[in-house]
Amino acid sequence: MKKNLIFTIISFVVLIGFLFYAQENMDNFTLRILNLCAIYAILGLSLNLINGFTGQFSLGHAGFMAIGAYTTALLTIPTEMKQMIFVITPIAKCLENLNAPFPIALIIAGLLTALIGGLISAPVLKLKGDYLAIATLGFSEIIRILFTNMTSITNGAAGLKGIPGKTNLWWTFGVVILTAVLIKSLINSSYGRALKAIREDEIAAESMGINLFKHKLIAFVIGAFFAGVGGGLLGNLITSIDPNYFKFTITFNILLIVVLGGIGSITGSIIGAFVVTIVDQMLVVLDMPMNLGSIQYPGIPGMRMVVFSAALMVVVLFYRNGIMGTNEFSWDKLFSLFKRKKRTGGTEE
Repeated sequence: MKKNLIFTIISFVVLIGFLFYAQENMDNFTLRILNLCAIYAILGLSLNLINGFTGQFSLGHAGFMAIGAYTTALLTIPTEMKQMIFVITPIAKCLENLNAPFPIALIIAGLLTALIGGLISAPVLKLKGDYLAIATLGFSEIIRILFTNMTSITNGAAGLKGIPGKTNLWWTFGVVILTAVLIKSLINSSYGRALKAIREDEIAAESMGINLFKHKLIAFVIGAFFAGVGGGLLGNLITSIDPNYFKFTITFNILLIVVLGGIGSITGSIIGAFVVTIVDQMLVVLDMPMNLGSIQYPGIPGMRMVVFSAALMVVVLFYRNGIMGTNEFSWDKLFSLFKRKKRTGGTEE
């Protein structure tokens, strides 16, 4: 136990050192990729709480992200900038002079998203499987359409520009750690065991006295909270958002992270976020012309997604439980793996 604590502390020190180095020395593109990795890890963790640990197939994360992104943006954009953005339709008077520091804006965004997530999930929690997925996807699209038409609040289809770039590595990685710790504590509690019981067999869980509606609702609310915070971080990273950014595709990407990393694994969601985000960016070259010596590659728009999707299909076919399955990282498992390889001369038994 003491050895595990020492290695955990060392890991945090190394991470902090890396963040110091990266923030000061790495170029903007690399920093953007690292921030995206961390943000998608937050979103993956929040969706895994609902889909993986509770067993409820939700597809509403794009809508939750939109609420968080717009809320944080409206609270952090300076008043004079708001006047420049809302040209066609004046901004609502209640929002004109409404400003808050970035940390407060993130918390407000999370709480508002959690509230709306609770209101949305309450009537649909009686549904199961595909019906629940369709209902949550529908609510996500409703939110996007509302944001397109609420011009005095969201500036409609034109979206919000000039959002302050407050997001950095300290915020994104800090929120990842906080999210992982809170969800891990939740899953290891009696409440978390009740969620897993619901996932395995709702009828059996209810017969044991578990309140299905209450536990599902709380899981949705917590998941929506972190999705809203992740959306807020994303909005202040890209500094420009519009309703079309929050289509179903972004929910699909987060679901992909959860499946690839391992449904029901906190570690898997974090690993999956980094793998999917980095590989996706590396494959961008397939969309552009390349000179490969005697071979001229013309560049095919969309080829990146074709190769990426094919690679993921292979991974899902051969690793149906994802990279981690339902397992979690631990120092004991890592040390035992090294010992086993040492005994077998570097090969698996």
